[in-house]
Amino acid sequence: MSSPVMQLFDLSGKTALVTGGSRGLGLQIAEALGEAGAKILLSSRKAADLEEAAADLQAKGIDTRWAAADASDPAQVGKVVDAAMQRLGRIDILVNNAGATWGAPAEDHPLEAWDKVMNLNVRSMFLFSQAAGRASMIPNRSGRIINVASIAGLAGSMTMKVVAYGTSKGAVVSFTRTLAGEWGRYGINVNALAPGFFPSRMTRGTLDALGADKLAAAAPLGRLGDDDDLKGAALLLASAAGKHITGQILAVDGGVSAVHGG
Repeated sequence: MSSPVMQLFDLSGKTALVTGGSRGLGLQIAEALGEAGAKILLSSRKAADLEEAAADLQAKGIDTRWAAADASDPAQVGKVVDAAMQRLGRIDILVNNAGATWGAPAEDHPLEAWDKVMNLNVRSMFLFSQAAGRASMIPNRSGRIINVASIAGLAGSMTMKVVAYGTSKGAVVSFTRTLAGEWGRYGINVNALAPGFFPSRMTRGTLDALGADKLAAAAPLGRLGDDDDLKGAALLLASAAGKHITGQILAVDGGVSAVHGG
């Protein structure tokens, strides 16, 4: 028997752990899931940023907690997942959004910067997915994992000079598909969002260098992403509306990947 369509998007009684959730895309996704009824636990490195973000969500009526951690450190990841289990009871939804970038020509790219980007963008997703899977999703035979990739992981670039970032996001695409294939037997859906250009603290350098108008002109829709553009896609993948979707990469990019490759 079918369900009313709006009921499919209802997350009442669900819980969500959002990494890199104190600002930018992570906070936007957390807000969407919270407005749909989920209880939220935010995680990122800086406690002050988390406290501010949690207060903002709480002011909107969203049940929000936070736990600071380095997402690339196994011990700290374990503590966050333990905190989520203690405070929320289970982890229904995991949003792997923690990430970093570094701009440099490939021939001059510092090794330590390569390691930082790969550790935060790829290692952290493995650590959080494994820990949340073991603690909650596999035993409960249910879960939704949403990885934040990028259109930089769908195609290369002649101009952006972000070899570590692009490589890491390509790894996120493959990780998403591989984990979806392995964990489908446990009732766990694993998908990725691949945003195009969204103004944020992490993209400020590119925005300043290339200009908003030039970046927007590269998209068929002629615009950049805004504070609402990931919400609907994230809610689809987190809710019963997306229960038959797994292993997919959804580009939210104004059409850039459709005309420029990916």
